[in-house]
Amino acid sequence: AKDGRPTAVHLASGPWLGFRWWRLAAGVCLGLAVGTKWSALFFVVAFGLMTVFWDMSARRIAGIRSWPSAGIIKDGIPAFFTMIPAATAVYLSTWTGWFLSNDAYYRHWADTNPSATWGWIPGPLRSLAYYHVQAYNFHQGLSSPHPYSASPWTWLVMGRPTSFYYESPKPGTPGCDLPNCTSAILSVGNPVVWWGAAIALFVVLFWWAGRRDWRAGAILAGVAAGYLPWFMYPERTMFYFYALSFEPFLVLALVYGLGLVLGRSGAPPWRRRSGLYLVGLVVVLAVLLSAFFYPVWTAEVISYQDWRMRMWMPSWI
Repeated sequence: AKDGRPTAVHLASGPWLGFRWWRLAAGVCLGLAVGTKWSALFFVVAFGLMTVFWDMSARRIAGIRSWPSAGIIKDGIPAFFTMIPAATAVYLSTWTGWFLSNDAYYRHWADTNPSATWGWIPGPLRSLAYYHVQAYNFHQGLSSPHPYSASPWTWLVMGRPTSFYYESPKPGTPGCDLPNCTSAILSVGNPVVWWGAAIALFVVLFWWAGRRDWRAGAILAGVAAGYLPWFMYPERTMFYFYALSFEPFLVLALVYGLGLVLGRSGAPPWRRRSGLYLVGLVVVLAVLLSAFFYPVWTAEVISYQDWRMRMWMPSWI
């Protein structure tokens, strides 16, 4: 820089930003996520690209002329070699019990299946890869009908929550003093939170497209990574609870929308006061509905009429 101002050379591509420790932490967390469920692979892709787009946008705003290529070379490549190896190592560590076992499923498959092409890969890793292929093929062909299967199209409106438990206790059993009692567990969400978040998604999309708000983009990335990939498998048997992977980002979308309702700190007092009243009303309604649906979340024994009162949609039964 000259006189505190960047030179033409600096503005050509911008600086190298060095090692980013937060990307390493993200890789560790994403590796743990994939170790929990393979669908988290889409989060690895979405969040990895998102961080590169953040850096590219920062270079563009700073006036870097070659910000696209600089973002790819100076940000994208280091991001890949920071996040992906960390995520891979952490994911493999979640299979430690399998590696240490002598009789785990497919543990010694490579010992009886030599390969001229892939023989350079250690046997345990080849066995694990084969195990993965078999598991993937099995789930790809999983299309058995189920009474509580739910298309991804219905998830945002809670069209078909999964029933995990239902019983009709006989009169006289503990908690049942009426002729007809019900004890059930239904994976239905809080309507204020779930439906409010579904509406807020459109607001978040508008703010990201129109205002280029990186916070809105981060929320949309999380929802897209957890939601959109399921549309690639229309024949597969799917359930509403698969939406749990992106539910935290739906909650963030709702919070983002409520933040807009609340208004900025510098807004006129009447505007902030009105926004505070509306946000408070939403919070109170959410708490009241949580108490209302609590019996069907925890298998409490209630009357059949009370249970039906909580089945707001025929598809919930």
